[in-house]
Amino acid sequence: MMPSWLIGRERIEVPCTVEVENTFDRLFTHVDLADVEVGPGDEVLVHDAPTEVPYGERVVMQSRATVVRASRLERLWTQLTGDFEFMELLEFSFTSGRRL
Repeated sequence: MMPSWLIGRERIEVPCTVEVENTFDRLFTHVDLADVEVGPGDEVLVHDAPTEVPYGERVVMQSRATVVRASRLERLWTQLTGDFEFMELLEFSFTSGRRL
């Protein structure tokens, strides 16, 4: 059996600011957590965040978020394997740019 300090997960509820923009120049969502630093393997769940913003609009709202801290084992695993998984996000193309 694993010791509890190795696999324990802490839950923290914090206030946050959610910013969503859907304009010609930008399409993004940004969450600013108050006084909490998120580390490798941590999970963040934002409550009542807008899922849609009409085109041409920007929404900034106050909400709450639950941060679930990764255990020491999960944090170590994420740090060890994170570089390999990052490569899955990349897409490379070696075409000449002409139509195929």
